[in-house]
Amino acid sequence: MKIVAVRSYLKKMALTKPYTIAYSTFSDVSLAFFEVELANGMVGFGCGSPAGEVVGETTAQTAVNLETEFVKNFVGRDIRHFQKMIYESRQHFDHLPGTQAAIDIAMHDAFGKFMGISVADFYGQKIKALPTSITIGIKTVEETLEDAAGFLSLGFKVLKVKLGLNVEEDIEKIVKLQEKYPTEYIIRVDPNQGYSLADLNKFIEATKKSKIELIEQPLPVGKELELLKVDPAYRSILMGDESLKDPQAALEYAISKPFGVYNIKLMKCGGIMGAMEIATIAKNANIHLFWGCNDESIISITAALHAAYCCSNTKYIDLDGSFDLAEDLVTGGFELIDGYMHINSQPGFGVTKL
Repeated sequence: MKIVAVRSYLKKMALTKPYTIAYSTFSDVSLAFFEVELANGMVGFGCGSPAGEVVGETTAQTAVNLETEFVKNFVGRDIRHFQKMIYESRQHFDHLPGTQAAIDIAMHDAFGKFMGISVADFYGQKIKALPTSITIGIKTVEETLEDAAGFLSLGFKVLKVKLGLNVEEDIEKIVKLQEKYPTEYIIRVDPNQGYSLADLNKFIEATKKSKIELIEQPLPVGKELELLKVDPAYRSILMGDESLKDPQAALEYAISKPFGVYNIKLMKCGGIMGAMEIATIAKNANIHLFWGCNDESIISITAALHAAYCCSNTKYIDLDGSFDLAEDLVTGGFELIDGYMHINSQPGFGVTKL
């Protein structure tokens, strides 16, 4: 089945409310959308939303890349060769994971629709459903507790709390959160590179009774090996995020073992094919997978969900990025039931343009 058209466009989308992490505050997000149309009228949807401060590519750059002659030359090619086209894209747009991801996701969606199967069926779904964490940005203790109450009423059971500006305030926040919700929530935290090793050890010691499930990227990129000085009893819950951009990094840290968990984001590693390479390395190193996201469309969130459920070493998901958007261009993809994310098993990623 031939590709008859490709289209791309950049769209700025408002967030439901401003969002703060250790190094920035956001009130809207720009997303680069990509479409692959087949001769039978089917359309595969992709989306790029890289974090420029993490991977060095902005969404504006992604949008420009998707308008190049290289991408336009997909027209006339056979969607059955989608993996070859993704491979070529990864070579051509080296170190541009947002561009790679938009192409990778759209090609997967178009191929799945053409074949009449979901992408999860194509790779072999191994996990039915997992609870996603819902993220609370950096806020006061009172605001954090207020958000937690609201999320509990919506059925969420796992919280990820952004930290990293002041370790003393972070400790107070987590202790009070645990006091108010001793059994209702599983708690994960993300200092977003905001801690020193001393801060991390202080935080771990002060929150021992809070039974924190995961600590995501506590130290700055480049300081990973300092984590080897952390008590081994806690190293298994330390997770690499900004440090883990590609399969090369995954292999390096599989050997040195500063992290017990890998955070895979399609916007860091360039889409599903890059993600599967990291997942294979992690599996052979007995490292669990956590699938994360930026503020993203349902398109790329669903793509990450399909990939996550096809990896037997997936243990955690944090795929709440589309919940932050005040609007989207598609519907479908997944259902959220009591905090658990279920894919809809429709062809491709099961998304429909609004």
